[in-house]
Amino acid sequence: MIRKISDSIIYIGTDDFSDPLFENQYEIPDGMSYNSYLIKDSKTAILDSSDSRTAEEWKENLLGALEGAQPDYFVLHHIEPDHSALIPWLAKEFPALQFVASAKALQMVPQFYPEVNLEGRSIAVKEGDVLELGAHSLKFFMAPMVHWPEVMMSYEQKEKVLFSADAFGKFGALSRSGFDSTEEEDWACEARRYYFNIVGKYGGPVQTVLKKLSALDITAICPLHGPVLKDDLGEYLRLYNIWSTYGVESEGVFVACASIHGNTLKAAEKFAEMLREKGVKVAFSDLTRDDQAEAVEDAFRYGTLVLAASSYDAGLFPPAAEFISHLQDKSWQNRRVGLIENGSWAPTAGRVMKERFAAMKNVTILEPLVTIRSSMKDSDLPAMQALSESVIEPLKLA
Repeated sequence: MIRKISDSIIYIGTDDFSDPLFENQYEIPDGMSYNSYLIKDSKTAILDSSDSRTAEEWKENLLGALEGAQPDYFVLHHIEPDHSALIPWLAKEFPALQFVASAKALQMVPQFYPEVNLEGRSIAVKEGDVLELGAHSLKFFMAPMVHWPEVMMSYEQKEKVLFSADAFGKFGALSRSGFDSTEEEDWACEARRYYFNIVGKYGGPVQTVLKKLSALDITAICPLHGPVLKDDLGEYLRLYNIWSTYGVESEGVFVACASIHGNTLKAAEKFAEMLREKGVKVAFSDLTRDDQAEAVEDAFRYGTLVLAASSYDAGLFPPAAEFISHLQDKSWQNRRVGLIENGSWAPTAGRVMKERFAAMKNVTILEPLVTIRSSMKDSDLPAMQALSESVIEPLKLA
């Protein structure tokens, strides 16, 4: 796809529908975009490349946009292979091309591409450095751990465009979701799932970058995945501030369950029904069937999680254990959690869940712990009602 962002800035990225999983773990039913850009001035700069899966299309886009010109610079914001796979081809195809990246990224190039020798062909940039292209210029901002240590962003000072690396990205191919935010129907949904699963662990570094960006006048944000953002940039920045401070975006409760034979599922569904009857917004997930990445997204979106899980092997049913591991890995914090366990002879799920959530930062475990013996009965309802009251009490105070 070749699209003009302006007379001088051209989109040359690609869409990929060849793999149902991004990074071999995240479901992408609407494909994925690998974004790349070209700035044409007295000097021409290529900004990032593509994944190897779409290499031929990217080469065609680049050569078409160059219109016979020779590029001067290749700017690498992030060396992960879905953005850097064409480095070997670029080095061979354009012998005079200079490679511009952070010092750490340049150190990593031979780790990924040992056949590439950039001696005498690389420029290591640091915070505040400027690459002059003519009327246009790129000012660089280091963004370590958003979400790799070598990441940087760049700001084109004439047209006030931010090239944000993986930040502000989302799942989905642009031919499905729209090229820019004027065509995008619901950026936040897949951007949220992308953020918490890809970047979520690194809220502190994201906050550091947001503080740097607050001093800039930005007219457009060009990420490495997802649409070019133009309208209401304040809303995207607002959401990133909430997400990176582990704040609550939406008032409500997320109920998740992991059931072996369906009895724990029935109890979780009944609990969700109790909350809805009290006027509470409820999101629900069956961890044995639904996308775990979406469950992680909802766990971060809402202020309260209720997890219902079966006991298993004197511990916790694996889908629930996996879910908690994802939350722990992504620094889930500042939340409330209610627990429902099921066990036929020796319930153990509640103990394991309590131990694991207690180890997380600023997580309040609500009382009571509800214990189901094999299947939910009328005698279990008072404890479930009591937990529902604990869940909604903070919502009443909000």
